[in-house]
This record gives sequence, structure tokens and C-alpha cells, in this order.
Amino acid sequence: MRLFIFILSLLFPFLPTSAQPKHEVRAAWVTAVYGLDWPRTRATTPQTIRKQKEELTDILDKLKAANFNTVLFQTRTRGDVLYTSAIEPFNSILTGKTGGNPGYDPLAFAIEECHKRGMECHAWMVTVPLGNKKHVTSLGSRSVTKRMKEICVPYKSEYFLNPGHPATKEYLMKLVREVVSGYDVDGVHFDYLRYPENAPFFPDKYDFRKYGKGRTLDQWRRDNISEIVRYIYKGVKAIKPWVKVSTSPVGKYRDTSRYPSRGWNAFFTVYQDPQGWMGEGVMDQIYPMMYFQGNNFYPFALDWQEQSNGRQVIPGLGIYFLHPDEGKWTRDEIDRQINFIRNHKMAGEGHYRVKYLMENTQGIYDELVENFYAYPALQPPMPWLDSVPPTAPSELTVTDIDSGYTELKWQAATDNDARNKPMYIIYASNDFPVDINRPENIVAQGIRETSYIYAPILPWNAKKHFAVTAIDRYGNESRAVQK
Repeated sequence: MRLFIFILSLLFPFLPTSAQPKHEVRAAWVTAVYGLDWPRTRATTPQTIRKQKEELTDILDKLKAANFNTVLFQTRTRGDVLYTSAIEPFNSILTGKTGGNPGYDPLAFAIEECHKRGMECHAWMVTVPLGNKKHVTSLGSRSVTKRMKEICVPYKSEYFLNPGHPATKEYLMKLVREVVSGYDVDGVHFDYLRYPENAPFFPDKYDFRKYGKGRTLDQWRRDNISEIVRYIYKGVKAIKPWVKVSTSPVGKYRDTSRYPSRGWNAFFTVYQDPQGWMGEGVMDQIYPMMYFQGNNFYPFALDWQEQSNGRQVIPGLGIYFLHPDEGKWTRDEIDRQINFIRNHKMAGEGHYRVKYLMENTQGIYDELVENFYAYPALQPPMPWLDSVPPTAPSELTVTDIDSGYTELKWQAATDNDARNKPMYIIYASNDFPVDINRPENIVAQGIRETSYIYAPILPWNAKKHFAVTAIDRYGNESRAVQK
């Protein structure tokens, strides 16, 4: 009873909505497996290629209109991919045929379209599961189960990479290297980076005898997952240190002093140690899959934040439970969870899945547009990677042009990391100087040129004054030039 009262004291259902923060991750998972979110059309002709692309841009347009800033785009599913890979075949969902070339590179297209809209694109990669026997057979000779049998194991009618084999981390890093080196991704997001649930008979006894070195089986398995995380994190940072590395662990780390996990947690059930990863500094963000209500959400969200070592905790919200076929949640549950996340200064939230945003299930999309995400938000900075902002842009000019539009031009900023050109944030207000601490003054973000055309939605709402700042890919923002 004491715990229940404690949670109510934190979360009385009618809490007022917190003031919108200037920095907040607002993410959505775009699920490609089985075409759950995208695509619906198979790309087999010029017309259907165009239609498949339009389905994705329609999603991105709607996310942009709701001031989302992060897209978790499914890039690898079960041993197959949605980009041009020398290692694994194209997913059949693109063309209806395993390995079928869709006539374009979906990941490159997604990144380009996200960046046009000022949103980040993170490559969401399923790691350890490889699918059932039918799926593995459909991949033919390009399946990793055929090409690298030594790192693959069957278990309960499915195949998995074996985290206990030293070559597994190298294989996964080869895939990650293709993505990070070949594409302008903002992040790589790892899913199912864990053992199967409750797997006492997972077939790794040989590897345990060979590599266990006196550890218990549980600790050895946990160390295996942590070593994969460590290896990939260091590998990504050696290529492009600004690329965010994140995972979506099981939503409860382990029992907390506030509330038990009731036998379902990351640490014991699937051998993940995400708090250890953050403590060691080999993880930039976690998106714990917190698809729970009440006491199964709030104490565990607090636990993640308290043990985050300053890294970004972005709870994944189970908005799919708003659909009557999935659960019996009401939307006020999600409202309370977002309020809680903001009140406890977590980095933001992710929405699983984008379909339920597109369909406005129980009015969730409208609520975000009108209330929680009424104004834009910038990405939270990552000072553990880089804390030096770019120089300020200079020589801002503001020129009225035809049809009520205004053209802004400025001189470029420079950054301490010469590999990255700064991007720009545009602010507008009727007050001078423009207050760049107010998110309602943000007009555009992620601008990659040194000019911008300001077009007010309504002519009588046009703003008189403007400010431009530079921002780097670590989220560090410069001083403003004002006009």
C-alpha cells in the first residue's frame, strides 16, 4: 500500500502538462518486418517504386507536422536488410522476393528524406534473432546460417546468432560498419541484443566450457552481450564519433527497492546489463521497452534515470495498447507517462509503433500535435562525446521577397570537428532580441545551407525578428546572430 501511495504522489492522474522542453527526443519506430508500418506496396515497377517511396514520405510528413525529431527506421530484420549490402540480402517485404532489388536504396532514401525535414534517422537493427527455419531457408545461400554456420545456433524452432562465440561480435560489426561508413545515419539502434527469454537450454554449453573461465553461466552470458556492446560502440566511435549508439532493452532492469520486476527483467531473463553499459560509457542512449502501466512503469523508469550515468534515457511507450485488438489502455495512460518523463527530466520518449500515430488511435496524434508536441524540440546534447559548440553564424541579412516570404542569409559557422559542417536553427519572434530559449520561437532545425526562406503559415502571423544559431551533430548550439 505504501508503494502504491508513493506512486500516486508522483503521478496523480490529473497532473498539468509540463512545460514543453527545448531539448527532447521525440522518436517513432518505423517497423518494416512483415510490412507492419511500411511498406504496403511492393517495388516491382517504376510506378510501384514511386508508390513505396510515397508511403514513407507520407509517414515522415506526418511525423514532421507533429514536431517529431527522430525516426528509428528498421534497417535489419532477421538476417536480411533494407539497404544495399554486400553481406546480407534485401528483405522480401520490399519486392515480394527475398534479395529482390527494389530499384533504390531504402535506407539512403529514408535518411535523405528525414534530413530534408530536420529529423534524425537512426538505423534500427535487429541483432541476435535470425528467424524460423522457413525464413532462414528462404534466404538461401546468403543466409548467415549457411555462410557462417559456426556462429549460428538453432533453438526452439528458430535460429540465433550465438553471443558466446567470439566471431559473433565481429559479424555484427561488419554489418554496422557498412551502415555507419556508407550512410549519413545519425544513430544505430540495436534491438534484441540479448539472449532468448528464459533460455536455460540455449545450446552454448561447448562455448561455455571453452570460454567461461570460472564464471557462472549467467555471468558469462551477460558478459558476452556486454562485450558485443563494447566492441560495436568502440567500432562506431572510431568511424564517426557523433553517430549515436542506442539499444532497446527489456523495460525493467531488475527488481528495485520501490517495486519488484516479478521475474521479468533484462538482467536475469535475457542477460542484458544496460545500466552497466551506461555506467561504463559504452552506450549513448537507451530506449527501454516500457510497455507497461502504473507501478510496472513508473518505479522502473525512475530506476533507469537514476542509474543512467548522464546518458540519455528515452522510455519506449506502448502506444499500440491503445488499439482494442492489442490492449485495453486509455490514452490518459500515455499522457501521464509523458508528464512523468518530463517531470523527471528524462531525455524524451519513443512511440511504438508509428502505425498508431498515423491512424490517430484514441486521438494520440492529435494530442501530441495540440498539446505535448505543439512546439519543436532540439536533440539533447551529448557532452560526454563533445561539449564545444560551433562558432556563431555571422552577417545575418533579412530580405522581404514576393508573396510575403522572407529570405534569410548568413555567413557559415565552423566547428571544432572539421569532418562536420554545422547545421542551423532558425528562430523567429515579434520581440527583439529573439529569445532562443523558448521552443515556440523555433521555426526550423537541421538546416544545412546558409540561407532559409521563411514562409509564415498565415500572413498576419508573420514574425518581425529572426535569430540563427549553429548546432553540431553532438547537439552543441552556438550563440545567435540576430536581426
